[in-house]
Amino acid sequence: MNNFMRSMIAAAVMITFGFVGQAMAKDLVVVSWGGAYTASQQNAYHAPYMKQNSGIKIINDDSAGTAVAKLRAMNKAGNVTWDLIDVVAADGMRLCDEGLVEVINHDKDLAAAPDGTSASKDFGGLIVSECFIPQIVYSTTFGYRTDKVSRPMTSICDVFDTKSFPGKRSLQKSPLGNMEWALICDGVAPDKIFDVLGTSKGAERALAKLDTIKSDVVWWTAGAQTPQLLADGEVVVGSTYNGRLFKMIAVDKQPVAMLWDWQIFDLDGWVVPKGTKNKAEVMKYLRFATDTQRLADQSKWISYGPARASSAPLVGKHATLGIDMAPHMPTDPNNAKTTLLTNYAFWADNKDDLDAKFNAWLLK
Repeated sequence: MNNFMRSMIAAAVMITFGFVGQAMAKDLVVVSWGGAYTASQQNAYHAPYMKQNSGIKIINDDSAGTAVAKLRAMNKAGNVTWDLIDVVAADGMRLCDEGLVEVINHDKDLAAAPDGTSASKDFGGLIVSECFIPQIVYSTTFGYRTDKVSRPMTSICDVFDTKSFPGKRSLQKSPLGNMEWALICDGVAPDKIFDVLGTSKGAERALAKLDTIKSDVVWWTAGAQTPQLLADGEVVVGSTYNGRLFKMIAVDKQPVAMLWDWQIFDLDGWVVPKGTKNKAEVMKYLRFATDTQRLADQSKWISYGPARASSAPLVGKHATLGIDMAPHMPTDPNNAKTTLLTNYAFWADNKDDLDAKFNAWLLK
C-alpha cells in the first residue's frame, strides 16, 4: 500500500470517528434561576459531571422564573427544547398535576445514601410530589440589628414584643408566613395552625395579632428590601430569605444576626419535562447531581441547606470565604429546632380568600 492510500485511509478513519464523536456528544439544556444560584450548581454539579462525561455539554438557561408558562407553550407546540428544569416545589406540583413532567421513582432513579438509606427515606417529607426531586431548602426567616437591641432575639414572638424590642419591623406584604407566625404567638399549637387558619375566626385571630404591630411594620415585596432596610437602620428586625441575610452577615459584615425560630421552609428542586429527547442522559445526570456528596458540595457556594439528611454532616467551608457554612444553613440541627414547611395544599386551597382578607385588613 503506497503512502497516498495510507493517508486516504487514515483521513477516512479520522472523519468517521469524528462523526461518531459528534453523534455521541450531547447538549443538555438545564433551566435554573441564574446569578449566584446557577453558579453554585455549575460548581457543584455541572462542571464535575462534564469532567467525568466528556461527551456532555450542559447549557444553562436562566428562565426558571417563567418556566411553567414556557413549558406549557413548548408542550402545546410539540417542541420541548429543555432537558431539566429547576423549580420551586409549588410549581413542580403544578407541572406534575398537568402531566407536563415525568414521574420519578425516587428509590430506583436516585442514589441511596452512603449508609444504604434509600433516597426516599433520605429526602423524607421533602418529596412533596411524585415528579419532584428536592435539591435545596431555603427559608423565610428574620434578621435583626444586634446593635439596636438590648439582648439577642431568640423567639419569633420577640417580633411581636415592641416593648422589649422597640422599633420598626419589616414583613412581607402577604398573608403567607405572617399569619402562621401570628397564630403561634397568639398561643395556637404549631400542629393546629392550619386547622385554625382555615376558619373565619382563625383568620380574624391572626389579623388581630398582626394588628398589635401594624403601626410599626414596613411592608416589603422584594427579598432585597429587608437587607437594605436593616443596613440603613430603618428597621430593627425584618423577614426575608435566609440567603439574603447570609450575605449581610458573612460577606458585608453588617451588625445583623439570624432569628431562626419558626423559620418557614420552602423547597427548590428538579423536574424532568416530558418530551425531552435526552431522558436517559438526564436521569444519569440526576443520579449524580442529587447524591449525598453533591448536595453537600453546593453549600460551598450558597447558604441553602441540602435536601438530603445524609448531606448535612458533610457541609463544610465556603469555597472562597473559608468560613464554616453549617451555622448558616436553615437545615442545620442548631437552626432547625422549630420549623414550618410551607403547606402547599392549604395555600393552594385558601390563598385567594386569605389574600382578600389580608389586603382588606391592610387598608383599614
